[in-house]
Amino acid sequence: MMIIRGKPRDLGDGFMVSRLLPQIERRSVGPFVFFDHFGPVTFAPGQGVDVRPHPHIGLATVTYLFEGAQVHRDSLGSVQTIAPGDVNWMTAGRGIVHSERTGPELRARGHLLHGIQSWVALPQSEEEAEPSFQHVGRGELPEWREGEVVLRVIAGHAYGRTSPARVLSPTLYVDAILGPKGRLPLPEDHEERGVFVVSGDVQVGGQALTTGDMAVFEPETRYALQTDKGARVMILGGAAIDGRRHLWWNFVSSSKERIEQAKADWRAQRMGQVPGETELISLPD
Repeated sequence: MMIIRGKPRDLGDGFMVSRLLPQIERRSVGPFVFFDHFGPVTFAPGQGVDVRPHPHIGLATVTYLFEGAQVHRDSLGSVQTIAPGDVNWMTAGRGIVHSERTGPELRARGHLLHGIQSWVALPQSEEEAEPSFQHVGRGELPEWREGEVVLRVIAGHAYGRTSPARVLSPTLYVDAILGPKGRLPLPEDHEERGVFVVSGDVQVGGQALTTGDMAVFEPETRYALQTDKGARVMILGGAAIDGRRHLWWNFVSSSKERIEQAKADWRAQRMGQVPGETELISLPD
């Protein structure tokens, strides 16, 4: 078992996130190549998140919230507010541009924001797929109780249930809330598995994990989470990536040359525009 602790990153205007993936000691867990935990952060009235339009290739972005809301817009014309428990799954494929902002009503009254932003690498055969966007509401996701544990399958399959979110490789992504004295065996039918502690404390394999920790487990091993006072965790993983992936800024690809092409395309503004947006994030120096 490997324990990973997040590294703080400032996304601008003092909006801090904790980055769990990628790190030197672990680049991915299943298809997940990027995993940021943000919040809980309280925004005063008039304040909010403004992630200006920016591009992606070769990945799917997965936004999942515990508190608050955000408005997604992309170059396909999608406009979608995501609320806690919903899934926003955007497949970039050959290229897409999107923004994430706090909506006007929430910004006006102030709010609490807490969630996970993750990226899933696409199989090499799908890296140049047509871009797409899908929204799956919380009520459409499998959710059930087993003893002191409430589970929701966000994407992929686990514990005999399958999310309706369309994925392109075997995926494991589960939101689990463990009540006091709760116990939860980890799924055994996925090649790679990890657990991120959103809140509370858990014990697994003789190790104690607390809020903000991630554990990554060896393949074909049995583990169970236990908690005394209660906890919330995200279980993630799936099939190992089919070959090395290069990550540069917002681009993921099995080819360094493809990333260079994406840089040139963004500089020349050949990747599309988000309707209603006039700003953008420039290519880093």
